[in-house]
Amino acid sequence: MRKYTLICLLCCFYVSSAWADKQAIIKQLSTVLPGVSVDQISESPIKGLYQVSIGMRIVYVSADGRYILQGDMLDLKTRENLTESLQNKARTFALAKLDEKDMIVFPAKNEKHVVTVFSDIDCHYCRKLHAELNTYLDEGITVRYLFFPRSGINTPSYDKAVSVWCAKDRNQALTDAKLNDEVVAKTCKNPVKEQLELGVAMGVSGTPAIVAASGALIPGAVPAKDLIKYLNQ
Repeated sequence: MRKYTLICLLCCFYVSSAWADKQAIIKQLSTVLPGVSVDQISESPIKGLYQVSIGMRIVYVSADGRYILQGDMLDLKTRENLTESLQNKARTFALAKLDEKDMIVFPAKNEKHVVTVFSDIDCHYCRKLHAELNTYLDEGITVRYLFFPRSGINTPSYDKAVSVWCAKDRNQALTDAKLNDEVVAKTCKNPVKEQLELGVAMGVSGTPAIVAASGALIPGAVPAKDLIKYLNQ
């Protein structure tokens, strides 16, 4: 009975200590980085170091909230990039909250995988990927497009994205814009700004940027044969 009581007390102390550490971290971060919202705090594999999720960014903070580290944590035994794994989970969670009606989707008939592609209409490699779209569909890869006009809001690329979204047939309008440089100017309520902001939050810096169902971020116009090999791993 004594042994059981001691174990319970130790567990309570551990939980209280961990809770206090987390509160110290939140307090310190809110002081140093006002306005930053901490989504999740959990213990890292390194004792005394906590992993903190801020949106889709991962940072590491000491238990007293004094020291902060930014970068990848690698497990040399398993050869896993632990930071990347956390970021992948965050991307997966963010994409799961989106409705496909807010995307432009090209479905594969014999679907094996689904990828989400952040794309810029005026990007050369985005056009290259779209020109080879049928090779992805033939491999069983459904392609879901989100807009990422690299030049930013209220620019020609941004306006083209809005026009495509507002077209009656978005899929055809996107193909016409990318392959024939044909865009009929239109305006309507659209998700282009939100998609651009989501891409930035996910760490997209160039286009095309492919996000796998696992949340892995794959930069560039990866050929269909190479992409299916990666997705099948």
